[in-house]
Amino acid sequence: MEPRWLTDEQQDTWRALVGLILRLPSALDTQMRRDAGISHFDYLVLSTLSTAPERTMRMSELAAEAEASLPRLSQVVAKLEKQDWVRRAPDPADGRYTLAALTDTGWEKVVATAPGHVDEVQRLVFDVLPKAQQRELKEISRRVTRVIEGD
Repeated sequence: MEPRWLTDEQQDTWRALVGLILRLPSALDTQMRRDAGISHFDYLVLSTLSTAPERTMRMSELAAEAEASLPRLSQVVAKLEKQDWVRRAPDPADGRYTLAALTDTGWEKVVATAPGHVDEVQRLVFDVLPKAQQRELKEISRRVTRVIEGD
């Protein structure tokens, strides 16, 4: 069976999307390292915990939210523990699980880091798109994600 080759326009669109997928995380990581001394992934973990009830999540749930494997997340959380930004403890409801909790010091790091991150996201993504394209980007992102997740 012959593959469904991309049209010229689809090829241009695909290359533009791949360029975005590759460059945006790098740009966000560069800003985060420069301004806060942490990686963008470190910030993602901290900020995800900051919005969780009691600033605490099971490691498995945190890994799913951060789109990370448990081994990768464990390495990052160990690094964040050394800074006293996160603490791990067995889940009292089910000892088979480990909880990650954002400390007060970790909360302060998120609060100090968030403005620079938000400014960079505004500059790189939202400032260059009119409102209609922002809504389209949201819908496109959700549609592609649903296909990837098999919904």
